[in-house]
Amino acid sequence: MHMRQLGTNGPQVSALGLGCMGMTPIYATPDPDEALATVSAAVDAGITMIDTADMYAGGKNEELVGRAIKGLRDRIVLASKFGNMRLPDGSRKVNGRPEYVFEACEKSLSRLGVDFIDLYYLHRMDPSVPIEDTVGAMAQLIEQGKVGAIGLSEAGASTIRRAQATHPLAAVQTEYSLASRDVEAEILPTCRELGIGFVAYAPLSRGLLSGHITSLDGLGENDRRRDMPRFQGDNLGSNLAMVDAVGDIASSKGVSTAAISIAWVLARGDDVIPIPGCSRRETLKDSLTALDIQLSNDDLAAIETALDADRIIGTRYPEKQMQRLEL
Repeated sequence: MHMRQLGTNGPQVSALGLGCMGMTPIYATPDPDEALATVSAAVDAGITMIDTADMYAGGKNEELVGRAIKGLRDRIVLASKFGNMRLPDGSRKVNGRPEYVFEACEKSLSRLGVDFIDLYYLHRMDPSVPIEDTVGAMAQLIEQGKVGAIGLSEAGASTIRRAQATHPLAAVQTEYSLASRDVEAEILPTCRELGIGFVAYAPLSRGLLSGHITSLDGLGENDRRRDMPRFQGDNLGSNLAMVDAVGDIASSKGVSTAAISIAWVLARGDDVIPIPGCSRRETLKDSLTALDIQLSNDDLAAIETALDADRIIGTRYPEKQMQRLEL
């Protein structure tokens, strides 16, 4: 397994991580036993970074990950997130209050069945709480020995700077793929300037770049992607035409569309760690092949010509959720 350094002060992790959100219902109804086997297979393959969050399936995702890592704890860098709350009525709020930092961490430790989280993120920024206050409380978790390093998810450049001035961040996690390249304008350069690692979630744009989605008909009625603009109506057809062009390049190299899309993210720099979401060993195996794909400058140019992110139609989240990003 290729290894990469997570920021100046963070841990060394596998170049490819494992996103666990899809192991509990959100896009489909996954098989829990297969999800557990997938985590085990990932660790056996050399993946060390396992990523979850307290809001995924109302905490059930952390519980599943906790079961999956029993006996494997010393082989992984365990990451979780807090602050993004789903209320009983289905609405959401963000809570970055210092007192909640400690409450959320204790609950995550309990669900995960561990006494230490290697990397703890603020999942979304709380505009009602100064980031210095939230990060200050997160830093206290490090002092208490409950957290090894801290990070932010979907934060704006100015917030990243303020947080870094309060306590060094190991990582910033933001969506990044061939289809979502907004981070290249400010977020990624800011992380590189400050020596912060970058974790790329949804490197397949929630399956858009997998090569397996051909229409909405293939998605379940409760699949969250039905609410996402780039998967809706004529948007999906236009977007998939570009994905097909990437697929032609992948076929010429004897690899899958998903693998070449992940390889593109890996090629963005040694400070970028993609965490594709895999709930089955089959998709994990395919994702791992990306590590062996060597892309030349000509290859990269051809891929970016085939799929120009500026031509992707539809935002990556519904409008209300887009308003919570990069604060």
